[in-house]
Amino acid sequence: MSDFITEIPEIDVIGVTDSESLALAAIGRRRVDVVLLDLHLKQGNGFGILRALAALETKPCVIILTNHNSDQYARDAAALGAQYFLDKAHDFERLPNILREIARNTENAAPPNSRMM
Repeated sequence: MSDFITEIPEIDVIGVTDSESLALAAIGRRRVDVVLLDLHLKQGNGFGILRALAALETKPCVIILTNHNSDQYARDAAALGAQYFLDKAHDFERLPNILREIARNTENAAPPNSRMM
């Protein structure tokens, strides 16, 4: 996934992890514009990350990309601040355009490239 995303010139991938605690530590160390998040991780889960991000003063844009596509998960994720909820099997091809749009929208507020975790 990160190899695919690094091919988008407007995006810098600053970290990849399958752990809730490591993701939160990385996000806490630097400003992140976008978090691409799966709901099921090897350690912890995406909802734990969403709850922690909700407490931040400056919140990154959160894109959920999951195989666990359900209306209830989508509602819960939106309630916790996720801006996008994508099904890996059906919506994956939308991801590059969404990332480019986010990069364009943050261009004035951030350095030229969006940073993604």
